[in-house]
Amino acid sequence: MKGSTHRRCYCRDPKTGKPLGKSCPKLSSRKHGSYSIRQELPPREDDTRRSFSRAGYETLKAAQADLDHIRTLLGLAESDDPEGLSQIAALLEKVGDEKAPLPDIEETRRRLNHGLDLTHRLTVGDWLDTWLASKRVRKSTLDRYKSDVRVHLKPRIGHVRIDRLRVRTVADMFTAIIDANAEVLEQNASRRAALDELAAIPWKGLENRARRKAIKEAIDEMPPFRKTTGPTARRHIRSTLRAALNDAIAEQLITFNPAAHVKLEAAERPKALLWTAERVAQWRETGIKPSPVMVWTPEQIGQFLDFVAKDRLYAMWHLIAFRGLRRGEACGQPWSETNLDAGSLAVTAQLVQDGWEVAESVPKTSSGFRTVPLDDATVRALKAHRARQAKERLKWGTAWVDTGRVFTSEDGSWLHPGKITDLFERLVTASGLPPVRLHDLRHGAATLMLAAGADMKVVQEMLGHSSITITMDIYASVLPELAKEAAEAAAKLVPRNPAV
Repeated sequence: MKGSTHRRCYCRDPKTGKPLGKSCPKLSSRKHGSYSIRQELPPREDDTRRSFSRAGYETLKAAQADLDHIRTLLGLAESDDPEGLSQIAALLEKVGDEKAPLPDIEETRRRLNHGLDLTHRLTVGDWLDTWLASKRVRKSTLDRYKSDVRVHLKPRIGHVRIDRLRVRTVADMFTAIIDANAEVLEQNASRRAALDELAAIPWKGLENRARRKAIKEAIDEMPPFRKTTGPTARRHIRSTLRAALNDAIAEQLITFNPAAHVKLEAAERPKALLWTAERVAQWRETGIKPSPVMVWTPEQIGQFLDFVAKDRLYAMWHLIAFRGLRRGEACGQPWSETNLDAGSLAVTAQLVQDGWEVAESVPKTSSGFRTVPLDDATVRALKAHRARQAKERLKWGTAWVDTGRVFTSEDGSWLHPGKITDLFERLVTASGLPPVRLHDLRHGAATLMLAAGADMKVVQEMLGHSSITITMDIYASVLPELAKEAAEAAAKLVPRNPAV
């Protein structure tokens, strides 16, 4: 395609006022006038002509350099790629109309190779949409990514050009999230105060009814109760952004990841505390748990298992309490990976909850794939459970759903993890024991192993933690209490007869 440079001036005939153009006598001087360029571009879809023109160059060298730049851009598209050539032409036409700087050659090459719109500056939001569409990860992980992008990243930094995203921009985003937390807490407090006031107003009486109506209308105008975005959630958000930008670097869209250099406060993992007699007494008096993660003592675990000994899913409670399987792992454990003769099972699958739907998945981490040795008591419990399941299979006949799972509903279908949690909580309440979560029953398995003197590395491998640091963070506060109990138990073994 044709392209050229030419020199022109803006002198006019003093009599007619018309431009002198090439007849200007001063054009013989190289310092007079300026240089212009013009480059033919591929025609539009309707076959109309288009070109790139730019004036105002002080030297022929500068004009020729831009003309060469334009020709290089046009050469980025292969001869058999009319769509690519049309995109570059549209880009140059837009740049010419806007009098914007010529596009960077390498950036244009990358965008063209990745099928990105050349006439649109790629924003963080654009890239996050592209990135999410390309991710092939487990559904729960993808859902978390989508939530982080939808709720936090796109609303706050989605408009920023990805090549102009800076560490300060990302840091300011997290500052804004923290500031929003204060607003959420204030709004929650206002709504709670209004609800408490409403609850205190009697129903009878004209004045009371009018007051209740006014408060209800005010409550309807208030934002609903919302959760704040805590330290752990903020670290997840940063992790999502960092992963997306790392992939942008791999695609050569950017060369630096700002999210990797933003410092956030550490999210402390809740410490596990043992339900000592003093803590149980305080809980019975106040109804407050000392920690989100509470662990039963070996004696309390025994009391619970005795209480649920006749429960249809006793073997599941027993397995989690002694071997520490996660809820989803226990629900998803297949008989094909359970060898009662050898006294072991292999954790290779789990059932996960997505909303209220249940799906099969692989273990949470690579360390979740593990072989778990079974003690004799656990083997006996599982054999008894297998015999009961065989009777249920006969009872249901052709209606039996053959899922091949160790623990199932009465018709053989999958157990719903959420319903299992609800059932466990009802059993704990009925037992009269201090409250623990189903996941804390898994912690009880670690407590039993630690009380028996097991090494922390053994506990890590049994539970399938990805790092021994996680195991130590959770149970560091339990060990001293177990050691104290062991010391007291040892002291009681020695008969004493002190002198009066």
